[in-house]
Amino acid sequence: MRDETWGGTSKALALKRATVFVFVYGTLTDPEQVATVLGDSPQYEFAGRATLEGCHRVDGRYPTLAPGGSVGGRLLAVDDAGLERLDRYEGVDSGLYVRVAVPAGSGVEDVDDRCWVYVGDPERLDVDVTWPGDGPFRDRARRVVSRRADVVR
Repeated sequence: MRDETWGGTSKALALKRATVFVFVYGTLTDPEQVATVLGDSPQYEFAGRATLEGCHRVDGRYPTLAPGGSVGGRLLAVDDAGLERLDRYEGVDSGLYVRVAVPAGSGVEDVDDRCWVYVGDPERLDVDVTWPGDGPFRDRARRVVSRRADVVR
Protein backbone atom coordinates (compact mmCIF):
# COMPACT_ATOMS: atom_id res chain seq x y z
CA MET A 1 0.00 0.00 0.00
CA ARG A 2 1.30 3.50 -0.81
CA ASP A 3 0.94 4.58 2.81
CA GLU A 4 3.67 2.18 3.93
CA THR A 5 6.30 2.34 1.20
CA TRP A 6 7.31 4.68 -1.57
CA GLY A 7 8.54 2.96 -4.69
CA GLY A 8 9.69 0.02 -2.58
CA THR A 9 11.69 2.14 -0.11
CA SER A 10 11.01 2.80 3.54
CA LYS A 11 8.72 5.65 4.53
CA ALA A 12 11.56 7.53 6.27
CA LEU A 13 13.77 7.37 3.18
CA ALA A 14 10.83 8.33 0.99
CA LEU A 15 10.12 11.43 3.03
CA LYS A 16 13.74 12.53 2.77
CA ARG A 17 13.45 12.31 -1.01
CA ALA A 18 10.25 14.37 -1.09
CA THR A 19 10.68 17.80 -2.54
CA VAL A 20 7.59 19.35 -0.97
CA PHE A 21 4.68 18.60 1.32
CA VAL A 22 1.08 19.44 0.47
CA PHE A 23 -1.71 19.66 3.04
CA VAL A 24 -4.76 17.95 1.50
CA TYR A 25 -8.27 18.16 2.95
CA GLY A 26 -10.72 17.06 0.24
CA THR A 27 -10.69 14.54 -2.59
CA LEU A 28 -6.91 14.18 -2.35
CA THR A 29 -7.15 12.57 1.11
CA ASP A 30 -8.30 9.41 -0.70
CA PRO A 31 -5.30 7.22 -1.65
CA GLU A 32 -7.12 5.87 -4.72
CA GLN A 33 -7.80 9.39 -5.99
CA VAL A 34 -4.17 10.39 -5.44
CA ALA A 35 -3.01 7.28 -7.31
CA THR A 36 -5.31 8.21 -10.21
CA VAL A 37 -4.07 11.81 -10.29
CA LEU A 38 -0.38 11.08 -9.82
CA GLY A 39 -0.09 7.70 -11.51
CA ASP A 40 3.07 5.65 -11.18
CA SER A 41 5.64 8.19 -12.37
CA PRO A 42 5.84 10.85 -9.63
CA GLN A 43 7.10 9.84 -6.21
CA TYR A 44 4.61 10.48 -3.43
CA GLU A 45 3.72 9.34 0.04
CA PHE A 46 1.09 10.15 2.65
CA ALA A 47 3.16 11.43 5.57
CA GLY A 48 0.45 11.35 8.22
CA ARG A 49 -2.55 13.21 9.49
CA ALA A 50 -2.39 16.95 10.11
CA THR A 51 -4.61 19.93 10.89
CA LEU A 52 -4.64 23.31 9.19
CA GLU A 53 -5.26 25.92 11.88
CA GLY A 54 -6.63 29.25 10.66
CA CYS A 55 -8.92 28.01 7.88
CA HIS A 56 -11.93 25.72 7.73
CA ARG A 57 -13.40 23.57 4.97
CA VAL A 58 -16.40 24.73 2.96
CA ASP A 59 -18.13 22.47 0.45
CA GLY A 60 -19.30 23.77 -2.90
CA ARG A 61 -18.81 22.17 -6.29
CA TYR A 62 -15.52 21.01 -4.76
CA PRO A 63 -14.14 21.48 -1.24
CA THR A 64 -12.33 24.73 -0.52
CA LEU A 65 -11.19 26.74 2.47
CA ALA A 66 -12.45 29.82 4.26
CA PRO A 67 -10.68 32.00 6.84
CA GLY A 68 -10.99 30.99 10.50
CA GLY A 69 -11.33 27.72 12.36
CA SER A 70 -9.47 24.55 11.47
CA VAL A 71 -9.69 21.57 9.13
CA GLY A 72 -8.33 18.06 9.42
CA GLY A 73 -6.49 16.45 6.55
CA ARG A 74 -3.28 14.71 5.56
CA LEU A 75 0.22 15.69 4.54
CA LEU A 76 1.14 14.41 1.11
CA ALA A 77 4.86 14.30 0.26
CA VAL A 78 5.49 14.73 -3.48
CA ASP A 79 8.35 15.32 -5.87
CA ASP A 80 8.40 18.12 -8.45
CA ALA A 81 6.58 16.04 -11.07
CA GLY A 82 3.87 15.22 -8.55
CA LEU A 83 3.42 18.88 -7.63
CA GLU A 84 3.00 19.77 -11.31
CA ARG A 85 0.33 17.07 -11.69
CA LEU A 86 -1.48 18.30 -8.60
CA ASP A 87 -1.45 21.84 -10.02
CA ARG A 88 -3.08 20.56 -13.22
CA TYR A 89 -5.65 18.52 -11.28
CA GLU A 90 -6.56 21.53 -9.12
CA GLY A 91 -6.86 23.88 -12.12
CA VAL A 92 -4.18 26.31 -10.94
CA ASP A 93 -3.51 27.64 -14.46
CA SER A 94 -7.20 28.40 -14.99
CA GLY A 95 -7.60 30.05 -11.56
CA LEU A 96 -9.95 27.43 -10.11
CA TYR A 97 -7.56 26.89 -7.21
CA VAL A 98 -4.46 28.74 -6.06
CA ARG A 99 -1.52 26.95 -4.44
CA VAL A 100 -0.57 28.78 -1.25
CA ALA A 101 2.45 28.38 1.04
CA VAL A 102 1.46 27.77 4.64
CA PRO A 103 3.88 27.77 7.59
CA ALA A 104 4.60 24.40 9.21
CA GLY A 105 3.78 24.64 12.89
CA SER A 106 4.22 22.39 15.91
CA GLY A 107 4.66 18.67 15.45
CA VAL A 108 5.54 18.84 11.75
CA GLU A 109 9.17 17.73 12.03
CA ASP A 110 9.58 16.29 8.52
CA VAL A 111 8.75 19.58 6.82
CA ASP A 112 11.38 22.31 6.47
CA ASP A 113 9.40 25.48 7.17
CA ARG A 114 6.30 25.37 4.98
CA CYS A 115 3.87 23.18 3.11
CA TRP A 116 1.49 23.94 0.30
CA VAL A 117 -2.29 23.95 0.34
CA TYR A 118 -4.77 24.46 -2.50
CA VAL A 119 -7.49 27.07 -1.92
CA GLY A 120 -10.42 27.21 -4.34
CA ASP A 121 -11.84 30.46 -5.67
CA PRO A 122 -15.21 30.75 -3.87
CA GLU A 123 -16.91 32.48 -6.81
CA ARG A 124 -15.90 29.69 -9.18
CA LEU A 125 -16.94 26.98 -6.71
CA ASP A 126 -20.33 28.51 -5.83
CA VAL A 127 -19.65 29.04 -2.13
CA ASP A 128 -20.41 32.10 -0.03
CA VAL A 129 -16.97 32.87 1.43
CA THR A 130 -15.27 36.22 1.86
CA TRP A 131 -11.50 36.51 1.85
CA PRO A 132 -10.52 39.86 3.43
CA GLY A 133 -8.44 42.46 1.67
CA ASP A 134 -8.18 43.98 -1.77
CA GLY A 135 -7.04 42.61 -5.09
CA PRO A 136 -7.47 39.33 -6.91
CA PHE A 137 -8.58 36.26 -4.95
CA ARG A 138 -5.19 34.56 -5.30
CA ASP A 139 -3.45 37.51 -3.60
CA ARG A 140 -5.99 37.72 -0.77
CA ALA A 141 -5.83 33.95 -0.14
CA ARG A 142 -2.03 34.00 -0.09
CA ARG A 143 -1.95 36.92 2.37
CA VAL A 144 -4.45 35.39 4.77
CA VAL A 145 -3.03 31.87 4.74
CA SER A 146 0.60 32.92 5.03
CA ARG A 147 -0.13 35.28 7.96
CA ARG A 148 -2.93 33.55 9.85
CA ALA A 149 -2.65 29.81 9.26
CA ASP A 150 -0.29 26.97 10.02
CA VAL A 151 -0.21 23.20 9.65
CA VAL A 152 0.12 21.19 12.87
CA ARG A 153 0.01 17.51 13.77
